[in-house]
Amino acid sequence: MDENKIRELYAKNDVAEVFTNLNSSSDGLSSQEAAKRLQKYGPNEIKKSQEESQWKVFFKNFISMMAILLWISGAIAMFSGTLELGIAIWMVNIINGLFSYWQERAAKRATDALNNMLPTYVQVIRDGKKVQIDSKELVPGDVFVLQAGNAIPADARLISASSMQVDQSALNGESVPESKTTKYDPGEGSYAETNLVYSGTTVGAGTARAIAFATGMNTEFGRIAQLTQKQDEVDSPLTQELNRLTKQLSIIAVSIGVLFLIAAIFFVKYPFAKAFIFALGMIVAFIPEGLLPTVTLSLAQGVRRMAKKHALVKELNSVETLGETTVICSDKTGTLTQNQMTIHYIWTLKNEYKVTGNGYVNNGQVELNGKQLWYEENPDLHKLIQIASLDNDTAVQPSKVKGGKPKILGTPTEASLIIMAQKAGFDRQKVLVKYPRMRELPFDSDRKRMSTIHRWNDQQYIIFTKGSFSDVIKQCDQVQVDGQVRSITQDDIDRANKSNAQYAAQGLRSMAMAYRIVDRDDTDVSKLTIADAETHLVFVGLTTMSDPPRPEIYNAVKRCHEAKIKIIMVTGDSKLTAKSVAVQIGLTSDKARVISGTELEEMSDNDLREALKGEVIFARVAPEQKYKVVKTLQENGEIVASTGDGVNDAPALKQADIGIAMGMTGTDVAKDAANIILTDDNFASIVAAIEEGRAVYSNIRKFLTYILTSNVPEAFPSILFLFSGGLIPLPMTVMQILTVDLGTDMLPALGLGGEAVDPDVMKQAPRKRSEHLLNRSVILHAFLWYGLISSIISIGAYFFVNAQNGWPQAALAASGPVYMRATTMVLGAIVFTQVANVLNCRTNKVSIFKKGLFSNHNIWYGIIFEILLFFVLTVTPGLQQLFNTTRLLPTDWLFLFCLPIPLVLIDELRKWLFFHKKVKE
Repeated sequence: MDENKIRELYAKNDVAEVFTNLNSSSDGLSSQEAAKRLQKYGPNEIKKSQEESQWKVFFKNFISMMAILLWISGAIAMFSGTLELGIAIWMVNIINGLFSYWQERAAKRATDALNNMLPTYVQVIRDGKKVQIDSKELVPGDVFVLQAGNAIPADARLISASSMQVDQSALNGESVPESKTTKYDPGEGSYAETNLVYSGTTVGAGTARAIAFATGMNTEFGRIAQLTQKQDEVDSPLTQELNRLTKQLSIIAVSIGVLFLIAAIFFVKYPFAKAFIFALGMIVAFIPEGLLPTVTLSLAQGVRRMAKKHALVKELNSVETLGETTVICSDKTGTLTQNQMTIHYIWTLKNEYKVTGNGYVNNGQVELNGKQLWYEENPDLHKLIQIASLDNDTAVQPSKVKGGKPKILGTPTEASLIIMAQKAGFDRQKVLVKYPRMRELPFDSDRKRMSTIHRWNDQQYIIFTKGSFSDVIKQCDQVQVDGQVRSITQDDIDRANKSNAQYAAQGLRSMAMAYRIVDRDDTDVSKLTIADAETHLVFVGLTTMSDPPRPEIYNAVKRCHEAKIKIIMVTGDSKLTAKSVAVQIGLTSDKARVISGTELEEMSDNDLREALKGEVIFARVAPEQKYKVVKTLQENGEIVASTGDGVNDAPALKQADIGIAMGMTGTDVAKDAANIILTDDNFASIVAAIEEGRAVYSNIRKFLTYILTSNVPEAFPSILFLFSGGLIPLPMTVMQILTVDLGTDMLPALGLGGEAVDPDVMKQAPRKRSEHLLNRSVILHAFLWYGLISSIISIGAYFFVNAQNGWPQAALAASGPVYMRATTMVLGAIVFTQVANVLNCRTNKVSIFKKGLFSNHNIWYGIIFEILLFFVLTVTPGLQQLFNTTRLLPTDWLFLFCLPIPLVLIDELRKWLFFHKKVKE
């Protein structure tokens, strides 16, 4: 039978039928029966999806497309007679794979540390007695006890309940606690049945007994967890892009190898074997061996920077994917808002008072006309504060940790009233001593009121009543104005109704306050009925409240809009509240369309696709619908990041390109489904993480430009050699080419991977899926700008050395000291032009001097290393023979050290002209 039907049956059947269906009773199960059911149904826990074996996870880091290309390159190098080179390429692959595995393993350990399990213990009725058991041992048919603060361990039907309120935000996204009674009412929205409670939610107030009908993976909590576990993993956009780049570079390298093979045979007349070995060397030379470690290091550095900004990344590739995000689907409660109900206004027939400050801490004051007011300064304010504070079962315990959240023992609504009273200077405990509580008439969802009876003086009791405006005002026949009580008029009711409607239009919830004084001689408190107590009340006023937006959300939303990132609110809360918050924080205009879960259910796929193109908010949605919204956005070509903290968010988190869970308030299921966990639950951290993601992609492209640049001057000498038919001796050997690729270029390139974020990166639109790493801009910069200049200079250095030794009168040297010095100068010229190129590649449009010439220390360490390495190769006897180098003259070194200066200045001129043109436009 369908889960919804089963749930409906348990809700609609009377308690006796529920006991019969579950073969249980009010005395609970026997220990023997409970043991049998534990064997049948299994432990009451959420099973995690089967994790990949560590061996599989480990080897996955060595079999990406780029890694396979490097394995093949190493093998080719060995086959072509350069064993040391082949080993070096393989070592690059091995070190990179180990580093990637270690980074992701560290992230997993941090994630596991954040996860919290289901409640540890629960009080059950076994063998007719109340006993405490591990919640994992709870089975269907068990009767268990609930009280304020308990996490609910199973899906259950209420048997008895007193003032029961449950926080279901983890399951349905509702910021307002649900009232629960033994009477059935379907309620509004998901999981709103008044007589059912659900695993993973929390008791805010009251007490109850319930009988479990579903445990573990059979609960709604478990069912949603299963939705996330069934979804297939897909390659991240970065993985797809790197695979494409690998194919492109492989085709380029092999094509160049084939061309060089043909040229060597037909122009230089090499034997096939020698030409083949030469071509293999060129193929290896044109494969950027440093790409994989640079990508890994860029991602790892992004992970570390994001960790400092409170974003824990579980998988390296998630960093860059976040940078591509075009749409963020965000939950409201606890993500955009603080999940802390706050009183904003107090309304009486005479005045409207503003209450400043947010959250469950006394960080504000009550104001009238902009001036602070204490409760005793106005009789109406005094009475309203008195009612709100004393007709209240909640306690707010300040956090013991600096900056931590206070603990609420009760409901968020009542907690907000307690804080409001504190802001007015009201000492609740002191006043309770003076006016002790005699009895409580608990809240229930039928009358939507709560009352407490207190001793007022020796002759009188006072009844304090609070509740929904419409349900309190009808019980009132008097009002208090300026401390004087008089009969209520229709004008009074109309004014109160109008103000209540205006607050509701702003997304604020109101609560009415009233009281009544009765004579002690005429009243038996123990026998006083609700009907007799809550009548002939004196209306005092209203309090209005909301779950306020996070303070940092306004700037975060603004930055997302600047970055052309659309934010769509997808919440379980009401349409009115959702739109009010969205407009307030600048998420949408007041013209945005609000679609309810019911309307979404009836929409066709095409209608939904069209709706998602405009301003839209989704309210009262079920988990499956949240998932549908994300999937439809992806079908529209969007890169979707989905945020949330509840189990209701998990399917959407899993489906999204990037799932972002809240670390502090998030459920296990949400954290397991997510790619990134915010350790401070701060939406602004998402914006900072997007910025880092964009920086990573930008840095990979900078690296690619830099590494491809050196390929042009590396290829140019061989082109001259081949197409001159050997008349121009080979100006640069294959080993020298590989020295640049695996030696001198590597560390500066890795430094580019950690380049700081460009200042304008969040003022650009996200990159399109059709825009690839190897694009027109990279090709033009690498081959026709930086590469061409480097080629001219390096070949110029070759001919300059020969010219110093008699060329063109004498033939170009093909061996001996002059040839060795000429090839060494070619190598040196490439190394030193690459010094300029790595500095030039740090920025695209902005001056390197504006960003800070020495701000990236890693690049300068790399520059120092490559110069030292080149120096060692020119002076060490064994290495001189291996790399075909020799000692250079002091004038040669002076020439080389001067090379980067004009190259940097020339590129600065290009950037200035380009930037100047853009500014004028």
